[in-house]
Amino acid sequence: MNTETLPTFNSRRIDVGGLSLNVVVEGEGPDVLLIHGFPDSHQVWRHQIPALVEAGYRVIAPDLRGYGDSDMPRAVADYRIESVVSDLVALLDELGVNKARVVAHDWGAIIGWWLAMLHPERVDRYVAMSVGHPNAYARGGLAQKLKGYYVYLMQLTGLIEWLLKAGNWFVFRLLAGNHAEFGQWRREMSRPGRLTAAINLYRANLGSMVLPRNHPRTAVPVLGIWSSRDWYLAEKQMKMSQRYVDAPFRYVRVDGVSHWLQLDAPERVNPLLLEYLA
Repeated sequence: MNTETLPTFNSRRIDVGGLSLNVVVEGEGPDVLLIHGFPDSHQVWRHQIPALVEAGYRVIAPDLRGYGDSDMPRAVADYRIESVVSDLVALLDELGVNKARVVAHDWGAIIGWWLAMLHPERVDRYVAMSVGHPNAYARGGLAQKLKGYYVYLMQLTGLIEWLLKAGNWFVFRLLAGNHAEFGQWRREMSRPGRLTAAINLYRANLGSMVLPRNHPRTAVPVLGIWSSRDWYLAEKQMKMSQRYVDAPFRYVRVDGVSHWLQLDAPERVNPLLLEYLA
C-alpha cells in the first residue's frame, strides 16, 4: 500500500458554468493541461507536475467533476463526456488559454480524444496515455473486449459500489492489481458519494466508444503511450488509433509497468513527455 506523503500544489477553485472545479495551476510558460482518469485526481500527475514546471511550462491539472475536491453533481447524465469536455474548454477560457498542450490518462484520455476532435483549435498537440482513439478501442479485437469486462460491471448501480467496498475494499484492490496507489484511492473513494460519482463516467458514456461516421476526425498531432502490463487496455487499440488521426501520430510502448505508468516509471515517462511537448 502506498505510504507516500502526497505533495501539496498551488490550487484554486475555478467556476466553469455553475460548477466549481479544484484546479492545480503551477509554473509559467506554455500551457500544459493534464487530465486524469478513474479513480484518480490531480495527484496521479504528482511526478509530472514538478518536471513540467522545471522545464518551463505552466501546468493546469484539474480534478474532474465528481473527483478529488471538485463539485460532485448527483445525476448520471451530468457526467456525459460532452459536459466534461465543456468543463475543460471553460477552464481554458477562465485561465485565458487559447491553445494548450494536452496530456491525458485512462478516462481522461478518452475525454482528451473528444477534446481534440471537437475543439482542435484549443489543442496544440495531444498525448494519449493508455487509451486509444474511441473507435480504435471499440475495434480493438477480442483481447480488448476481454480486458474491458469491468466496463459492464460498472453499470450495476448499487451492486458494484457494494461489491467494490466489500471485505475492506478487497475487490477494488483486486481490480486495481494491488497497485501501490490503492490506499490513496480508498481514501478518496470512501468520501460520501465519491465512488458513485467516479463510476458515473462509465454509466453516462457506455455508448461513447463508437463514434458515428460523420464525427470529426482527430486533426492534431498525437503521441500514444501504452504500457505492457496494462490489465485493461490491449496494445492493438492504441496502435490502431493512427487510422483515425489526420495528423502526425507516434506510438511508444513502455515495457514492464502497469496501467498507471506515470506513477510506476516517471523516470521513463517524463522524458517522453518533455521531448514530445517541446
